[in-house]
Amino acid sequence: MEALLREYLPILIFLGLALALVAAMVGGSYLIARQNPNSEKLSPFECGFPPFDDARGQFDVRFYLVAILFIIFDLEVAFLFPWAVALGDIGVFGFWSMMLFLGVLTVGFIYEWRKGALEWE
Repeated sequence: MEALLREYLPILIFLGLALALVAAMVGGSYLIARQNPNSEKLSPFECGFPPFDDARGQFDVRFYLVAILFIIFDLEVAFLFPWAVALGDIGVFGFWSMMLFLGVLTVGFIYEWRKGALEWE
């Protein structure tokens, strides 16, 4: 049990240092920076609707559509990094599997482009 705790000691030290650094940065910003919020600073920024409105209010569904499309394509592109690192080990089969994956990704992108999902007007 003691050996297990000794293995986790560097992680606990790292977490403690990280929390101390975060506390120092946040506390330093409150001590050093001027705190004078105004209506322009408190206004919504690129979200499309005021954040302190009625929660049941209607808003445009295109915000969700753009967010979902971004997450889908962002995650799919993130698969390219481990594939590129392991390409020497996975060989020709891995290469053509990724080409098939990218082909499906391209077909999906063309489909959403033609449907107008990327148009904002």
